[in-house]
Amino acid sequence: MILENFESWWKTFTSQLGIQQKKTVKWRRRSHLQVGTDLKALAEVLQWFEQFNLPCFPANLWWQCQTALAEGFTNAVRHAHSDLPESTPIDIDVEICDRYLEIKIWDRGKPFDLEAKLASISQEEFDPLERENGRGLIFIRKLTDEVCYTRTPDQRNCLLMRKNFRL
Repeated sequence: MILENFESWWKTFTSQLGIQQKKTVKWRRRSHLQVGTDLKALAEVLQWFEQFNLPCFPANLWWQCQTALAEGFTNAVRHAHSDLPESTPIDIDVEICDRYLEIKIWDRGKPFDLEAKLASISQEEFDPLERENGRGLIFIRKLTDEVCYTRTPDQRNCLLMRKNFRL
């Protein structure tokens, strides 16, 4: 009881001083999958992803994560790897912890500026969902809490998508 009172007092005290507590992340599960550049591999990707569907996940949260993964993978095949052989691998990492689910999709295509593309799409006068090009990026942006696309030193690109939650 004394320890609980002290912890409560400490949190109150530090928050009044504007000090944010560091939250430790307790990893629950992590996995990696590598598939070829083929849209037919999407079924394998989604089946592999099912291992992360915890009973405590709300259905809408799970649907959002699945959709973001499917859109990210499809974009890697159709756009990043459009000029590459089907044998070119696409790597997917998923990590789930007590606060978020993170998906990383690694491609070997030419890099592009995700933020500029999203800004360009948002400036269009017509509904961007009525067109084919860019619709997946809009879905990813709306369905995730964080998204970025970066070039790595090993000449790959990483699409990182994170969905926050509390279990």
